[in-house]
Amino acid sequence: MKRRLIPFLVVVLAFVLPLTLLAQDSLADLQKQVRDREIAFAKTMADRDHAAFSSFVSEEAIFMGRTVSRGRVAVAEAWKRFFEGPKAPFSWEPERVEVIDSGTLAISSGPVRDPAGNRTGTFNSTWRRESDGQWRVVLDIGCPPCRP
Repeated sequence: MKRRLIPFLVVVLAFVLPLTLLAQDSLADLQKQVRDREIAFAKTMADRDHAAFSSFVSEEAIFMGRTVSRGRVAVAEAWKRFFEGPKAPFSWEPERVEVIDSGTLAISSGPVRDPAGNRTGTFNSTWRRESDGQWRVVLDIGCPPCRP
């Protein structure tokens, strides 16, 4: 029985393993997914769409600013003031995106700009690929502009 099982397992693995590897996204694909999500996330501010903004935030998110907001509802409430008025008080865009090898977490970082386009800070967001396959922000913090 054991003699037949080993060749059978070898044959199964020979077919299944390549299919599994093909199904996984490449690191470059994952980085593009996160970059695209970050750009879409930032667009919610420009579009003044608070509901869309909230959809990018994980239920377990922690956003650190003047205060700490925990959870999607608290983050949405804390950020609501930034969506008041016809013009966005700031914008952001990703400069760097890195994804861990497992493809489950990523970090994005880039400039925060005032309405005139001047760099006023740097954002750092940690993204998690959640059970529905969507990337959502789980950790976010801004800081003064990084010096080269």
